[in-house]
Amino acid sequence: MNQLELIRALPKAELHVHIEGTFEPELMFAIAQRNNIAIPYQSVEEVKEAYNFHNLQSFLDIYYAGANVLVHEQDFYDLAWAYFEKCAEDQVVHTEMFFDPQTHTDRGIAFATVINGLQRACDDAQSKLGISSRLIMCFLRHLSEEAAFVTLEQALPYKEQIIAVGLDSSEVGHPPAKFARVFAKAREYGFLVVAHAGEEGPPEYIWEALDLLKVNRIDHGVRSEEDQALMQRLIQDEMPLTVCPLSNLKLCVVQDMRQHNIRRLLQQGVKVTVNSDDPSYFGGYMNDNFIAITEALDLNADELKQLAINSFEASFLPAAQKQAWIEKIQAL
Repeated sequence: MNQLELIRALPKAELHVHIEGTFEPELMFAIAQRNNIAIPYQSVEEVKEAYNFHNLQSFLDIYYAGANVLVHEQDFYDLAWAYFEKCAEDQVVHTEMFFDPQTHTDRGIAFATVINGLQRACDDAQSKLGISSRLIMCFLRHLSEEAAFVTLEQALPYKEQIIAVGLDSSEVGHPPAKFARVFAKAREYGFLVVAHAGEEGPPEYIWEALDLLKVNRIDHGVRSEEDQALMQRLIQDEMPLTVCPLSNLKLCVVQDMRQHNIRRLLQQGVKVTVNSDDPSYFGGYMNDNFIAITEALDLNADELKQLAINSFEASFLPAAQKQAWIEKIQAL
């Protein structure tokens, strides 16, 4: 089979996707109308036009505005279910989804409303689509350490439904060190930990995520290449990077996909994975990202298979399930 056929056939795990970032304009407009919530757009076309932003902050502005229409448990279910349908199309058989409770609790939405809607969709995805999933709760790094501690306490009754905690939102000026104590407490409670680092922020943020937060994997991490000592650390520790190519292009982390370093990182032995980040905003879901880097960087079949294998090795699945999917990939 050719590369395109292989991409479509490969089982994949997605490890870096913000469920609020899968909010397609059509669904946003429909839920806004259903909930009688005024948004500054008169049509789906106007919502789509608003998705044409130019940097991380302008993206976050529309991202948070869109989240305002999510009010009821059914809204969160519908949001997640729409994403799972995309997973089914792209042969994403396992996903570990970020959600941002503070985006909702700060608006007066109960933590239970958010997680119960998402979990119900996760359960249905398993039973109806055969897609396994876990939830990762992210702290918003532009908010305070104190606010993160409050959110961590709110999560404890739902600990069985949350496999890890993460760190997202505006990176520059909000280093991982700001949340070292929160992450230490999360680890005490038994959560796995991940963190966004080295997207717009410098390699120093990746060091902090490793040494202060003691993360199980790094989200983004594309700037690690600027620090050779860091590269050696990532390779030696087999520390996964959850890379999001179309996101990097849309936010001008790279100016041209042909400049993206994911293939170089892979060839040097870094455990890089492919992910969609905020696909409704950044122009593509999982297979779109695979196709974009394959066309721009001329990836071969072995490299595509390795990226898919990495996604399962880097996942929080039990070892036996990881191995079963890896064997299916190797058999293609």
